[in-house]
Amino acid sequence: MVITTRVREADLGKGGAPPLLRMRSPSGPHFRMARTMEPLAKKIFKGILVAEVMGLFGAYFLFNKMNTSQDFRHTMSKKFPFILEVYYKSLEHSGMYGTRQQDQEKWLNSKN
Repeated sequence: MVITTRVREADLGKGGAPPLLRMRSPSGPHFRMARTMEPLAKKIFKGILVAEVMGLFGAYFLFNKMNTSQDFRHTMSKKFPFILEVYYKSLEHSGMYGTRQQDQEKWLNSKN
């Protein structure tokens, strides 16, 4: 729907064009709040970004440690079995089979 309004000749500026609409100045109350929120939003965004980067490095460190140390995997199987299960699933998903069986055989033999 298009809304049209009639402009009186007295309202027209020089050259027959309507005068510019008054805009709120940046010092108005609505703009002050936006300016104070902007640094807060930047800090929150940076905090989230830092947390995600730290999470990525932590996940890489954990995967690398589990990938290189069978003893660490044994410790993980006792304390955090769900994380070890994710590790095994990711290896199997990438096409590397047999790690789970090798670990279970070694841990069974070490008990006897």
